[in-house]
Amino acid sequence: MRIAVYLPLLLSLIAPLGARPLSERCEPRLATWLLTASALVLGAASTISLGLLAVTGLIRIPLLAGLGHWSASTAQRDDPAELSVALIAGLLLGGAALAAARMLWRRARSLAAAALEAACMPTPNGLVIVDDETPDAFALPGLPGRVVVSTGMLHTLDETEHDILLAHERAHLAAHHYAFVALTGLGAAANPLLRPLATAVTYTIERWADEHAATATGDRTQVARTVGKAALAAHHAPARPRAPGAALGILGRRSPLSSAGPVPRRVAALLAPPLGRSLGLTVATAAVLTAAAWSTAEAAHDLHLLLKAVGAG
Repeated sequence: MRIAVYLPLLLSLIAPLGARPLSERCEPRLATWLLTASALVLGAASTISLGLLAVTGLIRIPLLAGLGHWSASTAQRDDPAELSVALIAGLLLGGAALAAARMLWRRARSLAAAALEAACMPTPNGLVIVDDETPDAFALPGLPGRVVVSTGMLHTLDETEHDILLAHERAHLAAHHYAFVALTGLGAAANPLLRPLATAVTYTIERWADEHAATATGDRTQVARTVGKAALAAHHAPARPRAPGAALGILGRRSPLSSAGPVPRRVAALLAPPLGRSLGLTVATAAVLTAAAWSTAEAAHDLHLLLKAVGAG
């Protein structure tokens, strides 16, 4: 436990360094899955590690040790963690639990509001056109979801670009991209060190939808032109109320992932050949997640042995 319990925390420091390579060098669908899995596994592993460290501090308190029939003096002698470390871990664990609960509540409310709004938009084919001269388009998750497009966006794009726009937005709904955003957000809420992974996912899901549109239309250059044209039109349009929090659109979300904005990088990616599945990045990610899971299990086993020892003492 002396080393294993700290390994998930160390990996949480290292893992964000892989967010940029995964999002830029790996096929978008695979990159999204790898980033989401990383955020969830590392978020859970680091939270469990904090919990294990906090327990080592609790068993040193005579009153709590008595409830578990443990020897507080033996725990003080055999416990591998300093009391100050256990106390800090307990505070961090409390903060992580509160942040994760708050994020779950806000995301649940956002998805529920989106589903309710989608249900109030009757349409035979899932497309809702709103009378608004501000160029905008987004996918609204629901049962079923809706693609919402403003008249301003329709006037901005031609018929071929309309098909690209719809293919992009429908890809968000078909692949449940809002779920990837929610899951990585949960991991980042539990462990703020993982926020770059959540930021990267907001980019890779847009790339995923871009590639779907390119496959559906067979013209990557035209898709790149459509993405740039829609973003440019929205940039010069007057400000308007934001779309529902759970909505995902072709304009994407502002991202600090790199100095260049996400839209120019998406356009550049579409003008380049399609990315393949990077075996090296996939293996490296799998190795990190395996190490995090193994170290957490090992630390939990070591704590079990410690509790048996202090119980015997």
